Amino acid sequence: MEMEHLSGEEYIACYPQVNGSCRRQYRSRSESVFIYTLFSSVSLLTVLLNLLVLISISHFRQLHTPTNALVFSLAVADFLVGLLVMPVEAIRTVESCWFLGRVVCALNPYSAYVLTSASLGNLVLISVDRYVAVCEPLLYPSQVTMRRTLVCCTINWACSILYNAWQLFQHLSNPDANNRCFGECVVVVSYINGMVDIVVTFIAPCSIIIILYLKIFVVAMSQARSLQARVGCSKSSGEKTRRSERKAARTLGIVVVFFLLCFTPYFCWPFSIDISSLHFLTWILQFNSCLNPLIYAIFYPWFKTAIKHIFTLKILQTLSSEFKVLLD
Repeated sequence: MEMEHLSGEEYIACYPQVNGSCRRQYRSRSESVFIYTLFSSVSLLTVLLNLLVLISISHFRQLHTPTNALVFSLAVADFLVGLLVMPVEAIRTVESCWFLGRVVCALNPYSAYVLTSASLGNLVLISVDRYVAVCEPLLYPSQVTMRRTLVCCTINWACSILYNAWQLFQHLSNPDANNRCFGECVVVVSYINGMVDIVVTFIAPCSIIIILYLKIFVVAMSQARSLQARVGCSKSSGEKTRRSERKAARTLGIVVVFFLLCFTPYFCWPFSIDISSLHFLTWILQFNSCLNPLIYAIFYPWFKTAIKHIFTLKILQTLSSEFKVLLD
């Protein structure tokens, strides 16, 4: 990377007092302030929105369902992305030098990998949950229980932590091994491990998600036609339940679609991509953590109601956890 030979661009040393220091592109103060402000705003918005999801689901007893437990687990991953990963990525994008030391250099990519894997695992579990709810509604109450859902969430997080510890073992044990100069933090994954990672953390889970949602779509369309044929009849409680499950499947399907749109460019990037484009694709991937709660706010009436109770401090009232936030 011969940065000093690029015409029209000015570069300065990361650590002027150190021989062998890395060099970074010079940015004006106004440009740096603008980029930091933009990225900080996205990070703060991601943290606040996902915190509202976490408070809503954990506080209101009516929201304590297996589906919302999966949404809660996904919101935890998104919250941690905004809190831990985005601020560091902002520094990397603006400065292009590494000022945060060996420990953060080791842990930051590991935490980003873990949260990405956990998010994909959560979406697989959400797809399975919606498939059983829409396609096997009679089995749903007995097969999808809160206890089983929590066990699946725990296994998902444990697998993400252990798998990525294996993937990044060399980097975690010696984060400076692949640095070419002082002031750099480089993660290198072997070609074989990279191919395995693409299959395990992207192709396989995305294939499962797409197949399940295609089946859900076919069944939902069939059920909708069946309900239209009974327009003159009164709606039974079973029909209302099926409509509710299909609506939840649609909303979570939108979450899945945006997830794939944000994640696919990153996992499909060519190996010859330049560093600026890689930072851009990384931010697209991480911006998905901010999109999810926005989707809930648009399509979930209970989330809007819960937010009103939170901002008006009604959740501080006695027995506020029993408030009705779900519409019939």
